[in-house]
Amino acid sequence: MKLQQWIQKQTPAITWGSAALIGLGYAAKFAGLAPFWFALPLAVASLIAVVPIALHAWSALAAKVISIELLVTIAVVGAFIIGEYNESAIVTFLFLFGNFLEQKTLAKTRASIKSLTAIAPTTAAVLQPDGTTVATDVDDVEIGDVVMVKTGAAMPVDGTVSGGSGYADEAAVTGESRAVRKQRGDAVYAGTILSDGALEVTATKVGDDTTFAKIVELVEDAQDTKSHAEKFIDRFAQYYTPAVLLIALVVFAVSHDFKLAITVLVLGCPGALVIGAPVSNVAGIGNGAKRGILVKGGTAMDAFARVDTFVFDKTGTLTKGETAVTAVHAYGATKATVMTTAAALEALSAHPLGRAVLDYAGTHQLDYQALAVADHQTVQGQGVTAQVAGHTACAGNEKLLAAHGVTLTPAQQADRDALQQSGSSLIFIAVDGQVQGLIGVADVVRPGVAAQLQQLRQAGAKHLVMLTGDNRVTAAAVARELGLDEVHAELMPEQKVTYVKQFQANGQHVAFVGDGINDSPSLATADIGIAMGSGTDVAIETGDVVLMQSSFAALTHAFRLAKKTVLNTRENVVIAIAVVAFLLLGLIAGFIYMASGMFVHEASILVVIFNAMRLINFGGRVK
Repeated sequence: MKLQQWIQKQTPAITWGSAALIGLGYAAKFAGLAPFWFALPLAVASLIAVVPIALHAWSALAAKVISIELLVTIAVVGAFIIGEYNESAIVTFLFLFGNFLEQKTLAKTRASIKSLTAIAPTTAAVLQPDGTTVATDVDDVEIGDVVMVKTGAAMPVDGTVSGGSGYADEAAVTGESRAVRKQRGDAVYAGTILSDGALEVTATKVGDDTTFAKIVELVEDAQDTKSHAEKFIDRFAQYYTPAVLLIALVVFAVSHDFKLAITVLVLGCPGALVIGAPVSNVAGIGNGAKRGILVKGGTAMDAFARVDTFVFDKTGTLTKGETAVTAVHAYGATKATVMTTAAALEALSAHPLGRAVLDYAGTHQLDYQALAVADHQTVQGQGVTAQVAGHTACAGNEKLLAAHGVTLTPAQQADRDALQQSGSSLIFIAVDGQVQGLIGVADVVRPGVAAQLQQLRQAGAKHLVMLTGDNRVTAAAVARELGLDEVHAELMPEQKVTYVKQFQANGQHVAFVGDGINDSPSLATADIGIAMGSGTDVAIETGDVVLMQSSFAALTHAFRLAKKTVLNTRENVVIAIAVVAFLLLGLIAGFIYMASGMFVHEASILVVIFNAMRLINFGGRVK
């Protein structure tokens, strides 16, 4: 076994040594030397080159598999018997050279995994009670430890920033090309690079439990998971190779032409067919991995390519999952005045809508804290009242206005109705008994989603559906804004599953896109579950496809990539079958011989490899 492993490691050297000997033999022939000096280098080249091929054939036979290598080995033996050393030398060299290029290509398509592994830190600077740090192996870091991360270093753990600030390059985890600002309370992920600043990070996940480690494991597993095409080819090869041996025997029995029978063995090798599907699968998965798109294997890629119906959760998927001020109407005052008063009042409340107002004030640099506020009172289910800068002010719903005898004018009622129809929650601002402002607050649709959904349609999506637990008015407003085909609201998780099953029963291929938490049943039920993950554990473990960046641009790319990968696989299968048919017809017609046929055979392997390599940069290079 050790000898076999050593020989396999020497295969590249054997390949080039064989090429040199072939060149030496033909140089002797062209120099007019005796035939012996032409045959000797070619015979030696054949013998050294057939060794790794024969060892692989023997190993396959031990596992009760009749491999392509067995066909080549028998062909070489036959060539020696009839003295065609040049044929055997060229056949073995081309076979080894094809394998060499195949391995090189597979290594390149797996570069995303190697690059991920390469940036994984091996040590962490663990902060001690006296303020010093100790270099600690990452496997020895414990949850709760505080690690120091300086500019240019990789995060050794998943954790929360407990001190310092800076910018992190999270491309290795989320695919996001721009540096993300990190400050106290923000989450960071192992394997991401701190491009600027210094952070103290409290470890929440370490070792193999980190998001980074799970991504590497998932992509490695995915690249080893076979697609339907690969499984079909494996089954096909089990019968094809013995069939070629049988055909060669029949040809010899009928024609008594030993060389012709050997040639049938060589040209019948389905090399391009065997490598075509795996290399496409690996290249496609590698393309996604570089962009923060995890496709869990060839089966998931196949299923994704067949999808015609996309079903979306709303909150956190189509929308940001965070309330924000979407509209401000001012009456007898400026919008800045309305929002400053509203912020001064909402600062006294813990209501979720109030946080949206405070975020708005912070973004627009409104100095609401300068206002004198006194005698504030929170009214449960209505809002808050106070004396603001000497005026009686209130912020809340219409019940609060009615309780204070405040009525709406027809124009204000029209604004109210319009905001309600848009699905916004309302905050009324009244000062001294008069409505001064009306604020609309809503869960904001993700920027660019409408355009990305249109691109999804162009890529082949035929039916776009939203299933949400939110109220019907809000759901309908979001559906209108995004141009969805169908919307169902006020649903429990099990009701979403029912709708997914109904679509499937109608013959539709369904992809469910959710946040990977409360939508787990629907993700599991759909033909393909797509988790908008942002690096969360549940998202990584639940979906068949995980979009680490939670980006609709990534969703569109993933869908197009799946279709392109499956198409690429089919192209390679067609190329391989066409070449084998051409070679056998050429052999019958008399214009294809062993060496020329083997050259075409190996060239077809290169063609399918180069065709698959186009997937590596599909969608453009990652910046």
